[in-house]
Amino acid sequence: MDETFIQRKRTANVVGSMVIPKYCDPKTVYTPKDIQTDMLSEHGVNLSYMQSWRAKEKDLQFLRGNPADSYSKLPKYFYILEETYPGSVVKLKKTADECFLYAFVALCTSISGWQHCRPVVVVDGTFLKSAYRGIMLIASTMDAAGTILPLAYAVVDSENDASWKWSKFKKGHLQLHELYFATARSYTLDEFNERMSKIEEVDPRVKSYLYDIGYHRWSRVHATVNRTWTMTSNIAESLNAVTKDARELPIFDLLEYMRTLLERWTNEKLLKAKGTFTFLGAKFNKELDDNITISQKLKVRASTDHIHTVVDGVKRYIVCLENKKCSCGQFQLEELPCAHALAALRHRNKIYENYCSPYYTRESLLRMYEMPVNPLPDESKWNVPQHILDEVVKPPTGDKRQPGRPQKERYKTYDEIKSKKYKVSCGNCGGEGHNKRSCKNAPKKK
Repeated sequence: MDETFIQRKRTANVVGSMVIPKYCDPKTVYTPKDIQTDMLSEHGVNLSYMQSWRAKEKDLQFLRGNPADSYSKLPKYFYILEETYPGSVVKLKKTADECFLYAFVALCTSISGWQHCRPVVVVDGTFLKSAYRGIMLIASTMDAAGTILPLAYAVVDSENDASWKWSKFKKGHLQLHELYFATARSYTLDEFNERMSKIEEVDPRVKSYLYDIGYHRWSRVHATVNRTWTMTSNIAESLNAVTKDARELPIFDLLEYMRTLLERWTNEKLLKAKGTFTFLGAKFNKELDDNITISQKLKVRASTDHIHTVVDGVKRYIVCLENKKCSCGQFQLEELPCAHALAALRHRNKIYENYCSPYYTRESLLRMYEMPVNPLPDESKWNVPQHILDEVVKPPTGDKRQPGRPQKERYKTYDEIKSKKYKVSCGNCGGEGHNKRSCKNAPKKK
């Protein structure tokens, strides 16, 4: 055998054994360049980049195993999940020739917590960077503290609905972006119609597209279920950011990473809920405090025991405490007393607690996380029936990821790229579009 090859193998194995603890946590970023730097500073060994890269690859292969073998572990892993977490929903789907198609997991803890949440689910997908690629879908909702509650997660071989027509409307993109979200968050039909007219002025095709989708799918005022603050997929995208470093893991390790994440989050959020002493969760309590501050400046005139006129500057709003409604739209759509409703409540010497959604309360928060995600036993201790062990799951038949460093960040949309461009400003005259060196407004040197 070539002596050079043997020497390379020895070097990779020795260096790999020295730095392997760095790769136990997928969140740790430890590059071949870092290996070069540490080996030189700590051991006086000068490695080439390729030697460091081979050491890293050796460690990852040792820790994560063969990506193809990871699929064969799924039947016994799903069996243990069902045994450990009764009431969970776990599904493993294969093709006729035993190739992986999709895996779905909804743990009993999330299912139990969902019963105390507003019935609004956000689903978002992210591309995986492992050898066999695929897409991870995550369904989540907002808890009573205004934070993320993951409900279910799945790995599929491809995305089924990729109709991103919005990217086709290039004209006035940034203006459309702002108008769209303002329209989606409108509290009244008058506000909605006014903003839709402005969208039509920018690009009539966008108005037609949004109409074809169905206003109830994206507009707060048209929604068939009260969405309150859940108007975008931001909570799911935030969860995707948390799992960013795990996307390179083989499927077995990825699913286990998600389970341990839920285990940790459930415990942390329960402790935080027990340390909450306000009637409402943190996010909604802050919103209420802000509304209380505003309400102090408002004037109230009672028409009946339940109906009040609230004067806010030059504007008047009608509040009906019996129906929990205000003409501003916020009271009924957010299910939290707006500033006008709080002014009316203060006028009647009534407490706000009876006018808040039960989904926002500390009591609901405690119930969401009362069922813990217990740890799984070590894999060597799993007691799995033989017919489960004999089940075959082959890797998906799609194209494997090409060799080379996987892309960490997703491709940015036209809007995101353009919106992040900053304008150069001059430190001399304060004008935009030029810097201090090229400033023509600078005083002439004498």
